[in-house]
Amino acid sequence: MKGQAIGQRVLRPDAVDKVTGRARFPGDLPIAGGLHAKVLFSERAHARILEIDTAEAERVPGVVGILTHRDVPVNEYGLMDKDQPALNSDKVRSVFDRVALVIAETERAARRARDLIRVAYEDLPVVTDPREAMKPGAPVIHQVHPDNVQSHQRIRKGDVDAVFGRDDVVIVEADYFTPHQEHAYLQPEAGIGYIDEQGRVTVHSAGQWSHDDQHQIAHMLDLPLDQVRVIYAPAGGAFGGREDMSVQHLLALAAFWLEKRRIRRPIKIVWDRKESFRGHHKRHPYYMHYRSAASREGKLLAVEATLIADIGAYSSSSSAVLNNAVSIANGPYEVPNVKVDGYNVFTNNLVCGAFRGFGALQATFGAESQMARLADALGMDPVVFRLKNALREGSVLATQSVVPPAVSIRETMMHAAEAAGWTDEGKPEPEAEPAGRILHGIGVASGYKNVCYSFGFPDKCSARCELYGEGAIGQAVIKIGVAEVGQGVLATVGQIGAQTLGIPYQQVTVVNEDSLEVPEAGSCSASRLSFMAGNAVKMACEAALQAWEAPERPAIAERTYRPRPTSMYDPETGVCDPHVTYGYGTQIAEVEVNTDTGEVRLKEVWAAHDVGQAVNPMHVEGQIQGAISQAQGWTLLEDFILEEGQLRTKSYADYLIPTVYDMPDEIHPLILEIADPQGPYGVRGLGEMPMLVLAPAILDAIHDATGIWFNRLPVKAEDVLLALKARKR
Repeated sequence: MKGQAIGQRVLRPDAVDKVTGRARFPGDLPIAGGLHAKVLFSERAHARILEIDTAEAERVPGVVGILTHRDVPVNEYGLMDKDQPALNSDKVRSVFDRVALVIAETERAARRARDLIRVAYEDLPVVTDPREAMKPGAPVIHQVHPDNVQSHQRIRKGDVDAVFGRDDVVIVEADYFTPHQEHAYLQPEAGIGYIDEQGRVTVHSAGQWSHDDQHQIAHMLDLPLDQVRVIYAPAGGAFGGREDMSVQHLLALAAFWLEKRRIRRPIKIVWDRKESFRGHHKRHPYYMHYRSAASREGKLLAVEATLIADIGAYSSSSSAVLNNAVSIANGPYEVPNVKVDGYNVFTNNLVCGAFRGFGALQATFGAESQMARLADALGMDPVVFRLKNALREGSVLATQSVVPPAVSIRETMMHAAEAAGWTDEGKPEPEAEPAGRILHGIGVASGYKNVCYSFGFPDKCSARCELYGEGAIGQAVIKIGVAEVGQGVLATVGQIGAQTLGIPYQQVTVVNEDSLEVPEAGSCSASRLSFMAGNAVKMACEAALQAWEAPERPAIAERTYRPRPTSMYDPETGVCDPHVTYGYGTQIAEVEVNTDTGEVRLKEVWAAHDVGQAVNPMHVEGQIQGAISQAQGWTLLEDFILEEGQLRTKSYADYLIPTVYDMPDEIHPLILEIADPQGPYGVRGLGEMPMLVLAPAILDAIHDATGIWFNRLPVKAEDVLLALKARKR
């Protein structure tokens, strides 16, 4: 549906302030007369804490206080499982752990005092490979998980062993590895904490779910919920990295501690990049073993997969990440026989949690790598092979539930292939072969991912619409607790509101910052906000219109949207209805490989994604382009190194991310609009989907160019060069 607001390339309400520098990010927040805090992180990956000596640090001029575990009312927090201490007491499990918090008059004094705190440790054995951590006799990270397995999910459908025992099928089998990834957002973690005029502990920072931060802080401080207030400033990127609290709870703890001592002064934390690299979670490394079988005619018959995730020292959102990965493990295809086992395993590495793609990324890499190898083994065109097996309306998933309506994976395949010049004869050839030692290749991959929370986790989103004016509506104020992290959700909400109310977009104001003023919207995650917030805003605006016609002045209505329910895995079979709905996409990548240097140059990407309805086409194009950059870095450049639990990758000096010089010559965002009947005006989520499929498409293209399969990321230039040299031997 096209209207006066939806489908238009409107200006984001935060755009001018951001490009002119007027926007105040958390690090910019003023604290006149305020204090500063610094965190002491653990030096050890696994050790008992014998003593924390703060005597010398306390003598530093300007030090106001040094907080340890004794100062935390309820020393536990966590996004899903409260297994993380705010400040560690008897044991550290990772260099991610915080041991003390220094409060001082200046940041310099706080840093100096932090460096003078002496912690006596008794080292414990370190385990950093989840496959080793699962073995009997491995060091135990948490006593409540003596085998270090935080969770195990499985799917059993049909009889994979019977298929693999046949002699008339083609079988491919391989191991795959996907690594840690740093979120690499522009703005490191920062914020201020204080006691407001009503005596409430207040945190002004940035994150992805203000109301959940509020709940976690209230639990940690043993306070009623209404005594905690969370305000969000604009975030300089997030990508899942701000779903977990980083500095929010520490700011709250410091403000609470100061108030108890009748020191009512604001306090500020600003992390530098090294602190950020250490102090927030990373993408989960996944070790995957796949075996897949197809008939000689190209029908996918069986997929068997074992996925082992390194979750680091604490749970974070790992349970939900694994659930997603297991459900996506056979890709967007009809497969009659499926056997999947997924394991979350504790190690002494950094904590791992939400990152754009959220488990689906790792599983899609394994599933699509298998599809590429199967197509090659069958001698079939890779697009044709995928089309033969792609999900359709009414298809039964591996979880033995029917895929929700508006299945569009086939359409994305055909649209991408047509745009890239694929024909009945197969993949396109370059207009002119690169000269010299340059090899050319083209690859394809498809994928899908859930929209909204899944597996029985209750999802809801509330919005309030307030209409003002005499006669005609003069202004609409929409209040909703969405997190604006750079993705443009404020404009999306405003456009959906304007469309529903039948007024110009410029007459809509969106308020989202303060947990005291806005209803809860849930997290900025799971590609859910356009879908969930859009539905809630549409409902609230429709109700406000009815009040306006009553007539009421001002007309105010609040509504809560709840999507259809989902269900959790059956513990033995995996049978469930896992997800509310899905987003679908296909990407085709063209590469050049330099055989002298091993460098892989991503030349062109065709990215076909179904968004149901493009509320703002400019946002859609930006999401696709940004995800391609992020996925390209994960695939070819970004190498986050931990050795025995210690960081070897400490800053951008050690961690390469794509620059403008690395970007493809051309990115073609191909926007499909096949309406999702559950979405507002047909909208479905997009944020994570363009991230999913570029890595396997690039590796397929490298194989097309060189004849070499790679199964580990990143594929750096030296990896390609060594493989090319090894082939010549």
